[in-house]
Amino acid sequence: MEESTPPAEAEPAAAAPAAPAQPRNPLHGVTLEAMLRALHAHYGWDGLAEQLPMRCFEHEPSLGSSLKFLRKTPWARAKVESLYLFLLREQRRAAR
Repeated sequence: MEESTPPAEAEPAAAAPAAPAQPRNPLHGVTLEAMLRALHAHYGWDGLAEQLPMRCFEHEPSLGSSLKFLRKTPWARAKVESLYLFLLREQRRAAR
């Protein structure tokens, strides 16, 4: 007589830890593309090149090429994020 083994029970998947809420982080949930579109709408390519002298804004700028450069270059992305935060602060001040 063969001894049967009980079917292996699937272990419940461990619940992934919930992402901590970031209510005071203005960059939470904002994509790089959204930041770049807002900056372009406010400054234009020429204004962006003045604020952030980078080749992606100075020579034949486009949204696609700028995004490609910024995604590969952490220091440049940090500068764009900083300028975006400055823009948000200025808009809040103007609204008061």
